[in-house]
Amino acid sequence: MDALLPRVLTLAKAIQQIPAPTGEERARAAFVQTRWQEEGLPVVTDAVGNVYARVPGAQASAPPLVISAHLDTVFPADTPLTLRQQGDRLYGPGIGDNSVAVAALFGLWWQIRAAGKPLPADVWLVANVGEEGLGNLKGMKAVVARFGATPRAYVVLEGLGLGWVYHRGLGVRRYRVQIATPGGHAWARAGTPSAVHQMAALVTRLDALPLPPQATLNVGVFRGGVSINTIAPEAEIEIDLRAAEPAALRQLSKQVEKAFRRQRGPRVRLTWEIIGERPAGGLPERHPLVVAAQEALARHGVRPALTLASTDANWPLSRGLPAICLGLTLGGGAHTTDEYIQMRPLGTGLAVLADLVRALIAP
Repeated sequence: MDALLPRVLTLAKAIQQIPAPTGEERARAAFVQTRWQEEGLPVVTDAVGNVYARVPGAQASAPPLVISAHLDTVFPADTPLTLRQQGDRLYGPGIGDNSVAVAALFGLWWQIRAAGKPLPADVWLVANVGEEGLGNLKGMKAVVARFGATPRAYVVLEGLGLGWVYHRGLGVRRYRVQIATPGGHAWARAGTPSAVHQMAALVTRLDALPLPPQATLNVGVFRGGVSINTIAPEAEIEIDLRAAEPAALRQLSKQVEKAFRRQRGPRVRLTWEIIGERPAGGLPERHPLVVAAQEALARHGVRPALTLASTDANWPLSRGLPAICLGLTLGGGAHTTDEYIQMRPLGTGLAVLADLVRALIAP
């Protein structure tokens, strides 16, 4: 493990230096594909841009195990990707979410190879696209479409959150709302409805909605207007709804859509569309996959904790398939340019991952 950690960190740094906004992961995917080919692993790609490497097992007919990590980041392509080290912390946009997890796929392969004998069944290492933002889990949908119910489990890797076992998928629904009004000169057409004013009133109305338990509502984007002296003829917002339970998400969606309709008027045209869906799902706390993940963490001195989040695991979980998400190290600042990972705990995370894989794929 002492030799493995520097190799994984070096690879994580190289991956982090390749811009990969959601929908623009091609260069990073090509890098990963080339590296897997250099490792001598059989590699395939699919139509959406996922890259798959097969680690052959002793029994080709045995149910495989799928281990995935998403390639994309939340940062625009022109974001400076400067890395800096401060003590045990490595700072850089996207280093924890999710460059180090992609590198950990290689770390897992290196540990399997070092053991000197094949595992009982195939392990598929997948670097997938479309997890962040409006990627809408496009990559994981393709992964599940490829493998279906055949794998013994889907294990999703995230760079941050060592110790957490994400066995439940947090449901998400996202809307884009547009308001259009006649607009006009701020003085000459005074009294004409302003799309910006109307949208602000809608946001105020949404903010006052009573939320179901374990649910959130966030207006993350607000655009509109033409100039300071023009009554705004258009405005647009994007809304993120989240809930732990499918029924709560449906309830909140109905409340929100009712608020949309109430904001319409004679000279106020309001339209909306659903631009993102991440269905909820989950495994019981005593499911063998959940238990195996907790036991692997405990064996390496990490106190496990169960939680829920919105990750690639949402998709297989919503289909009733066994899936979890695991964090690999500690850190902070996710989705900011001050994102960082702690390097030493990554060694533990890599050992936990290899231990879990051996436990899940045992004959």
